[in-house]
Amino acid sequence: MAEVALPGGHTTGAVLIDDVVHKPASTWTSTVHALLRYLEDAGFDGAPRALGFDDQGREMLSYLRGDTVGDRTPWPDWVFAESTLVQVGQWLRRLHDVTVGFGPPADERWFIGDAVRPGLVVGHQDAAPYNAVVDGGRLVGFCDWGAAGPSTREFDLALSALWWVPFCPPNAVAPLGFDPSEDRSRRLHLLLDAYGYDADRREFGAVVVHRARRQAAAIRRMADGGDPAATRLLFVADYFESAAADVEALPNEFWAY
Repeated sequence: MAEVALPGGHTTGAVLIDDVVHKPASTWTSTVHALLRYLEDAGFDGAPRALGFDDQGREMLSYLRGDTVGDRTPWPDWVFAESTLVQVGQWLRRLHDVTVGFGPPADERWFIGDAVRPGLVVGHQDAAPYNAVVDGGRLVGFCDWGAAGPSTREFDLALSALWWVPFCPPNAVAPLGFDPSEDRSRRLHLLLDAYGYDADRREFGAVVVHRARRQAAAIRRMADGGDPAATRLLFVADYFESAAADVEALPNEFWAY
């Protein structure tokens, strides 16, 4: 059977074989598969289905059909559409609400560490444009669940805000296709409204800064340890560090609602 390399991604090495995605497994893959099976049983249709492992030990997942960012620069127009932004907020809320009831396996292990406990949800943790699948303007869901794990709602939502609003100086995101003149405050509130976020939005800004700096530090720490995948993602660490500084410089009225 022919293997077709899937475009995009710097770390996954995913291939498609007869409409099934095969990708290298990690020590946390079994826990992620338990989560995906839970989502399937709960009727959540915005995630791939866990299909076990192949004879090479690679995980197998159902293939979400639709358009993806892939290797394109600039990114496709649907990334910047307000209708997509709204669907992202709604998707995240559905995911967080349903994972409140998830009971992890006894050997629970996540890429981001921590463990499921009361007060936390299980987030995708990388629901960014490069992992989105869209079909005719409809958000099908998100692929690449390897980074999924327990966190607060805000912590997972902050990662998506970093990429979809986006929170970064114009010279960093203009090559991706974002319009530097776009009203980012409006885009932020569209995302949070779609999620149904009813907490203090000024405090959410602090969560975005924390998430960006923590993400950058994790990438740099792994790269310093010799992880080749993290080394390829050092440019993302630069993005997050500039994003944190950008968010800290925003005036209070940016967060007003």
